Amino acid sequence: MALWARQASRWCHLLKAACAAEFTGRLRGCSSTAQACHGFAPRALLSSPNDVLLWRLQAYRHVSVGSYSPPDSAKDGSFSSPKSNLPLPVKQEQAKPETLPDLNEKTLYEDWDDVPPSSALEEISEEEAVQIIAEPLLPLHSSTLRDYVDHSETLAKLVHLGVDLSQVEKRQKAGQLLLTLDFEKDIRKILLFLKDVGVEDNQLGPFLTKNPYILGEDLEALETRVAYLKSKKFGKAEIAQMVSRAPYLLLFSVERLDNRLGFFKNELGLSVKKTKDLVIRLPRLLTGKLEPVKENLQVCQIELGFQRNEIQQIVFKTPKILTASKKRLKQTFDYLHNIMGIPHHMLTRFPQVFNSKLLRIKERHMFLTFLGRAQYDPAQPSYISLDQLVSLPDEVFCTEIAKASIQDFEKFLKTL
Repeated sequence: MALWARQASRWCHLLKAACAAEFTGRLRGCSSTAQACHGFAPRALLSSPNDVLLWRLQAYRHVSVGSYSPPDSAKDGSFSSPKSNLPLPVKQEQAKPETLPDLNEKTLYEDWDDVPPSSALEEISEEEAVQIIAEPLLPLHSSTLRDYVDHSETLAKLVHLGVDLSQVEKRQKAGQLLLTLDFEKDIRKILLFLKDVGVEDNQLGPFLTKNPYILGEDLEALETRVAYLKSKKFGKAEIAQMVSRAPYLLLFSVERLDNRLGFFKNELGLSVKKTKDLVIRLPRLLTGKLEPVKENLQVCQIELGFQRNEIQQIVFKTPKILTASKKRLKQTFDYLHNIMGIPHHMLTRFPQVFNSKLLRIKERHMFLTFLGRAQYDPAQPSYISLDQLVSLPDEVFCTEIAKASIQDFEKFLKTL
């Protein structure tokens, strides 16, 4: 309705302007006979304003306006009805008249600054209809980020980067976080920061899959934590290794990182250098819970019977023992110490045996016992170290340690 109202208003305005110009021309043409008309005025040409509009509309549609001469009835001072005063056709011998443009919708639109809005009821061709691409509806609720990838430039770029959204959405509120972030404004600066820290390009995707929360961290806070590690004499390559292997490391505040380093230094009685080497080899010690660490230290000292200095050596050589399962730790020690007869000082010397599967230790020890070669005392001939027992591949273990073939070993295992 607003559109047609504007059209009508514009049309009336053009008509009034044209009428004014036409009346001026008529008055000039009639100036020589004005006195003979006995009080003639422009209003006398048409009887009413409605007649003026009607006359002007017809003239505007059908004739061209040039020099105008009043009709014969006007020369003799007599006037007929408004219809009899319509302009006569212009003769061909007259000068080429100025043609007024057709008053249509296109002309009106050209004078308007704004383009008229298209109507939902406007008919379109089949070709235009085929070219219309309907955008998929954004789901209001979804249990997977996959439904939002087509609607989110951020998610699409993260997928291209190598982020596994199926793993991210399993982390609490991680999916909601990603949907609120803008890639250019929020994420790009974090990616550049991680690359500057030392995370390789091909590791950015796996890194963000494990720790998407870093994308919501303040960049200045992240830089402060890296600066703290540098102040503790961690090198650039060491920081890159720690951040890559423990993605949550940079989520910890400076105070928390400092407390963690102090805990391991004091609890284990290690020097500053050894404490630094310990967390470089197993950086998740700085991000994991401390309760399991405390419990394992108590198990080693109270239940397994290791001395404090022996625990220091075991932990420094094999940091994983601090986060190992207590049950597995006790079962492995029981078999090594009570079944195989390995003393504490030998276990302290080769603590990596605690990282091996208990079944592997049992199978090889039983095979060596069957062959009569289970000798773990370095003071005796044919000594077999614990490192050789658990670290060598089956083929090498059979040929160099057991002095048997791999087929003999496989046949023995079938008898168990």
